[in-house]
Amino acid sequence: MSSFQSISRRAFGLAVAGVAIAVVTTGAALAQDVRTIKIATAAESKPLSWGAIGVEPQGYEPDVLKAINAKLPQYKFVMEGAADIAQETGLVTGKYDIATGGYYRAPAREKQFLIPESPIGASLIKIYSRKDSGINEMKDLVGKKIVPVTAGGGIYKFATAWQEKNPDTKIEITASSAGIPYPDRLKEVENGKYDALVLPSNLGEQTVIDQQKLNIKASEPVAINNTFILIHRSEENQALSEGIDKALKELKADGTLAKLSQKWFGEDITTYMK
Repeated sequence: MSSFQSISRRAFGLAVAGVAIAVVTTGAALAQDVRTIKIATAAESKPLSWGAIGVEPQGYEPDVLKAINAKLPQYKFVMEGAADIAQETGLVTGKYDIATGGYYRAPAREKQFLIPESPIGASLIKIYSRKDSGINEMKDLVGKKIVPVTAGGGIYKFATAWQEKNPDTKIEITASSAGIPYPDRLKEVENGKYDALVLPSNLGEQTVIDQQKLNIKASEPVAINNTFILIHRSEENQALSEGIDKALKELKADGTLAKLSQKWFGEDITTYMK
């Protein structure tokens, strides 16, 4: 073998090795560029979202989050179920970057968190009552015993606002912090302890009614609210919020949100999204 051939082969080998090192280095750099985003999802709100810590979250919102992540490869979304109070507390402290759980937009939340303009879904507030109750809308609740609602929660605020707009139609809404699961509340309506339950329909009430064969009906929506993703407020998360907003617009436009809504709720809630 000539000295020229030997040198050429050595040069070629060094070049190949250099390319390999470059590929490995580039791959490592790309891996380092992927930022992990910790997300708290609702733990017990089937079909909206459910799954305790250590269990892969399932439901409408987890599926939407996966679709968003597919459009934002610079992030790796890691989800875990968490109780409502733990979600917002964790979001404030920075334990979580994102929280989802059928959240409404509110002035206090807008000050505290980053909230993409595009909604992730829609909350349809309905009245659940016995099939023979004759209750179909809010004015039908006059003189009726209504299941207590969470103090300061969305339903309490909705009922209070409705009462202010309809001062001549008096309904009795009481606040409670008992936290009794809604399946038990539905049974209390059926057995007559209460006349009606007012709740967003995306918590799986119809599944409970069907599975347990309850003599309960749901009204048409008495109010509709968009629901949003909450993001821990930081300079670093500004780009994350903007990316999520763009992804949600695209997912609504291409029909993905409608398909996931049909899958989990049995109806297209995107038609209600403002």
